Amino acid sequence: MNILTKCVHGEESNVERNGGVLTPIYTSTAYNYLDSGPLNYPRYFNTINQQEVANKIKVLEKGDFGLVFSSGLAAITTTLMAILQNGDHAIFQGDIYGGTHYAVSQELKKFGIEISFTDDITVDSFRKLLKKNTKAVYLETPSNPLLKIVNLKEIVAMCKSRDLVSIIDNTFASPINQTPLFWGIDVVTHSGTKYLGGHSDITCGAAVTNKELGDKIYKTAVNLGGSLDPQTCYLLDRSLKTLALRVRQQNSSAQEIAEFLSDSGKVNAVYYPGLKSHPDHDVAGEQMTGFGGMLSFEVKGDADEFVKKLDLIKPAISLGGVETTISSPVKTSHSKLSDQERKKAGIKNSLLRLSAGIEDSTDLISDLKKALK
Repeated sequence: MNILTKCVHGEESNVERNGGVLTPIYTSTAYNYLDSGPLNYPRYFNTINQQEVANKIKVLEKGDFGLVFSSGLAAITTTLMAILQNGDHAIFQGDIYGGTHYAVSQELKKFGIEISFTDDITVDSFRKLLKKNTKAVYLETPSNPLLKIVNLKEIVAMCKSRDLVSIIDNTFASPINQTPLFWGIDVVTHSGTKYLGGHSDITCGAAVTNKELGDKIYKTAVNLGGSLDPQTCYLLDRSLKTLALRVRQQNSSAQEIAEFLSDSGKVNAVYYPGLKSHPDHDVAGEQMTGFGGMLSFEVKGDADEFVKKLDLIKPAISLGGVETTISSPVKTSHSKLSDQERKKAGIKNSLLRLSAGIEDSTDLISDLKKALK
């Protein structure tokens, strides 16, 4: 089926809808244990609403196994704890989301897990960190907030040659623009709070993989308990129906905004993989079907003063919603990183990250043009 159809219908469901076109919300937390089959319980990730929406995300990501979580970080940390154990070593892309960077830096070492961060996104930067006990490689592409594009084919080839588990945060791209499992990545994670949810009103996460790794992740997930409630599952399913429509509009607007800013002469730099001037433009064009709704740029003056002059575009700490938002990574997504860590990642005080919504791009550009004056 076409991606538009998959967003609406997912895969064939056996849920009894009593004539309705939507899956009912099953709020029960107590189920009959005498029924045949597995024991149903919300923390077991196997209630109807959990499974329905997880299966749809699995279909969109072209995977064999999917789980939905209470947050993106719950999906990421559960996946890592399922795959890694005491004595293992994992390599992380250096410029990943600040929350992930902080979490793995603070938590994994408590369990005797070694971690290393790359200097850049090249496969050589990952390769030079390999050790005998390396077990996993963690990526994020496009990266947050500088929209760097990792070459998936090269990373997958390295991981396959060393029998390493490859994990990717696919939040910025969404399954509409990129399906990493197709390229050989082992596990895809999402902060569903962003594009999958898309309306700035729910918090959730997801992980999609093969059945073998899925079984490991599932067992750890049950123990850690980061499951998703039925009402949020329903809202997530509602949002997924329009995911392709939303993302395609956001792709288009982000491209137009990036081109405007790049040609304006009033910003120091623009980071968007859809620009031909972007160093990873060709790689993005090969492994993505759209360049995404996220871009970032460096203002010439004070970043906060620029944001205050915007009217339509709102300052907010999340992204991926139907409304266009803007944020300072130094003060939000990467605030927990040290000044030295941000400098190493190339995140300046003048950097602003913009999430294109579904408004008319002409109105958005007019707002930016006014603020730039």
